[in-house]
Amino acid sequence: MNATRTFGVNTWVWASPLTDQRLARLAPRIREWGFDVIELPVENAGDWDPERAAKLLDSLGLAATVVLAMGPGRELVAADRETIAATRDYMRHVVDVAATVSSPVVAGPAYTSVGRTWRIGDAERRACYEQLRDSLAPVVEHATGAGVTVAVEPLNRYETSLINTVGQVLEALEGLPAAGVALDIYHMNIEEQSIPQAIRKAADRIAHVQVSANDRGAPGADHLDWPGIVSALEAAGYRGPLVIESFTGDNETIATAASIWRPLAESQDAIAVDGLSFLNGVVRGGGMP
Repeated sequence: MNATRTFGVNTWVWASPLTDQRLARLAPRIREWGFDVIELPVENAGDWDPERAAKLLDSLGLAATVVLAMGPGRELVAADRETIAATRDYMRHVVDVAATVSSPVVAGPAYTSVGRTWRIGDAERRACYEQLRDSLAPVVEHATGAGVTVAVEPLNRYETSLINTVGQVLEALEGLPAAGVALDIYHMNIEEQSIPQAIRKAADRIAHVQVSANDRGAPGADHLDWPGIVSALEAAGYRGPLVIESFTGDNETIATAASIWRPLAESQDAIAVDGLSFLNGVVRGGGMP
């Protein structure tokens, strides 16, 4: 396996929303633990200063990835024209933030708000995918000009009814070759019959990968076949970081959105530290450490 694989962690493990002060406290610790990448959520414009963040990360030798947050009212399909326009404006802002902190990707469920579900027939789904391509195209064009890839993430059935699987996201992105796919192992464990097979299906469209245990805890504290997952990513040609994404239960909004009802490890730090140690062992040794 690729012993030079890099690893990251999302600040949602500890904080929501991210602020300049929280980032200043978290980033040195994340670097000290041995991470290469810090993942920065943009929940709302102005929560944190991208230029200030870029200087901080550069001083620490940390790379960045950026994720968007599809809260209530952020919709690219089955919504009125004003809502879609406002959502595109938000996404273009996130792309600009990503360019400022030198993130190669903006990842997330770039289609509807998290938690929005409804019964969708085949004809309506095809129409929604067509509308998504039309709605997302200007954002993808803006991102391409900024050297950033928009990576669209399937979510599990309890968080969306629009895009749950790799097959669906590939169908939705037909005709948008500049857009990539973001894979989240947590969601894939629920929706894919075979995680390695789904990874191989996504192949060269994979632009970002997030990891966690099947319960959103530390990778390795679970039943997942991590050597098989990492081997499939290698075979698919994915060379980017594996980014641990979990959530703090301290913020009521995000805890409810992500269904964080109990502690997922002995501490939030343990999700990051134990997860990194485990993943390093898998990548170095090719098996369960």
